[in-house]
Amino acid sequence: MSSKLQIDPQHERYQSRGALITLQQLLVQRYAAKTLEYLAHTRSIAGISGLHQSKMRGRGIDFEEFRPYQAGDDIRLIDWRVTARTGKPFTKVFREERERPVIIAVDQTHNMFFGSKTAFKSVIAAQVAAVFCWLAIDNGDRVGGLVFSDVDSSLVRPKRSRRSALHLLNQVYLYNQALQHVKDPAALTPVDSDFKPGLAHALGQIRRITKPGSTLYVVSDFVTLDDKALQYLNQLSRHNNVVCCFIYDALEESLPVPGIYSITDGGRKGALNTHSNRARLRYREQFKERMQHLESELDRMQVRLIKIRTNQLVVEQIREWIAKNS
Repeated sequence: MSSKLQIDPQHERYQSRGALITLQQLLVQRYAAKTLEYLAHTRSIAGISGLHQSKMRGRGIDFEEFRPYQAGDDIRLIDWRVTARTGKPFTKVFREERERPVIIAVDQTHNMFFGSKTAFKSVIAAQVAAVFCWLAIDNGDRVGGLVFSDVDSSLVRPKRSRRSALHLLNQVYLYNQALQHVKDPAALTPVDSDFKPGLAHALGQIRRITKPGSTLYVVSDFVTLDDKALQYLNQLSRHNNVVCCFIYDALEESLPVPGIYSITDGGRKGALNTHSNRARLRYREQFKERMQHLESELDRMQVRLIKIRTNQLVVEQIREWIAKNS
């Protein structure tokens, strides 16, 4: 394989577009995931099943059978009950545990309902989640996750079944569709008085279903990343493989060429004036500072980061990330 990745025009058919995603677009990502399977397996980190180096504490193995004790066997594995019953020493035989639960947290808050080219951040986040969901299912892993909005969240416990994947993707679809009805984000009221919008609450929920040795994908624009969210991320990263998928739009990175542009949030309309060189420079610097802060915090926790732009092919960006991190 060439060290420089080439964009495959055929992958255009997997790219989601527009302000909302359809369930069919989430389902078709299974074919996008299959284009990554060979690369994911041949370049898997540490040679284990899945994409990431394991942080599982302990043996990470499952019991398989008893067999007569042989010279060189670990005496700590002798099963004394079977030995007493048969009159001959027997040891336990274990096989390596290769199944890794995969948890996917998907941000569908109003901050994600934004885009200037190709698709909204909420749509790209849904597509990214679907690709990793299907990769997990095809790899034989259990998959579950959490979809969260400004008012509530839906928790799907990890199971190794296509039905579990479909349930998670259906929740992603429903939460994505609900964004079109948000006219005034400031007026949103959580359905539960204990619910607090943002990454911190979502990660707190994720801890309930994440067992040591899991792989956790957090798909968000990280606008609501605060000290509490960083604390939860740090706790989760100690015994799990955590990957943050940062979704951003080109317009967040830098302002367009000087001019006056019409903008809308779906209800209100306004104008964006980009004639000031100083304003454009400061805007670009603010995004860079935000990115550097995120990278610094994640590096400190040894959490991997994928940067996904809304106007580039998702499957190719994931493909490039896998190649660089293998």
